[in-house]
Amino acid sequence: MSKFKKGEKRETPTGSSGSISDIVFMLLFFFMVTTQMRDTEAKVKVTMPQASEVVKLERKDLSSYINIGSPTRTYQAQYGTDARIQLNDSFKTVEDIRDFIAAERESMSEADRQFMTTVIKADQDVRMGIITDVKQELRRCSALKIMYAASKKSE
Repeated sequence: MSKFKKGEKRETPTGSSGSISDIVFMLLFFFMVTTQMRDTEAKVKVTMPQASEVVKLERKDLSSYINIGSPTRTYQAQYGTDARIQLNDSFKTVEDIRDFIAAERESMSEADRQFMTTVIKADQDVRMGIITDVKQELRRCSALKIMYAASKKSE
């Protein structure tokens, strides 16, 4: 009697599929954690000016963004090529900024309202008159903490 029989066909054992679901779940969890979702769609082209000193926002959840620039190609047929103001996902006028700031304040907790920052992301070729109008309206709304988005100067 020998331990190994010659001539008999052997079947290869099937692999365990129990760990596949764990691997898929880990990959799904990894991509959910590392992926950053955009809150708003960029409808204006913004080429940020370069700055010599850049300060990073401490809490992005306390900031409201006002984008100013010419509309992207998909919106140029409808809105033209002049500079526009984008609040959230729609084009607005300077008069609409007051309602925008009020809505942003209402969405924050009472303790965080004093730390609200308004970030102006303006294209480097936008006329200063539009930015001045936006700043004047922000002053009327008592939104006095304003930052300007810029890219770091390459050396």
